[in-house]
Amino acid sequence: QVQLVESGGGTVQPGGSLRLSCAASGSILSSNTMGWYRQAPGKQRGLVAVITSSGSTNYVDSVKGRFTISRDNAKNTVHLQMNNLKPEDTAVYYCNKWPLPLYYTMDDWGKGTLVTVSS
Repeated sequence: QVQLVESGGGTVQPGGSLRLSCAASGSILSSNTMGWYRQAPGKQRGLVAVITSSGSTNYVDSVKGRFTISRDNAKNTVHLQMNNLKPEDTAVYYCNKWPLPLYYTMDDWGKGTLVTVSS
C-alpha cells in the first residue's frame, strides 16, 4: 500500500514561484524513479519531470530551466521547485513513480495539488 500526499500548490502571478512537496512511502522513494505529473484543464495527465534513485533528472522541454525536481530518500519526500511560472503551467500536480505500472488506477494516485498561474 503506497501513500502519496502532494502539497504546496497555490495561486501565483506569472513569473512567480512555488515549491511542491510529495510525501510518500519509504520503499517507493528509495528504489524507484519518481516523477511529477500534471493535469491541465481538459487535458490528460502527463509527465513533467523525473528523478532516479541516484538523483539523475530530466524534464519536458516546456519546463526546462524553470523547474527543478529533487528527492530526499531518507525523508521519503520528492520536491518540485517551480520558478518563472507561466499561465500554461496551471494544472493539478501529482507525484508518482515512473514508469507507471499498467495496472495503476485512480486509487494509486494522491489527490494532487492545484497550481494556478494567472495575471
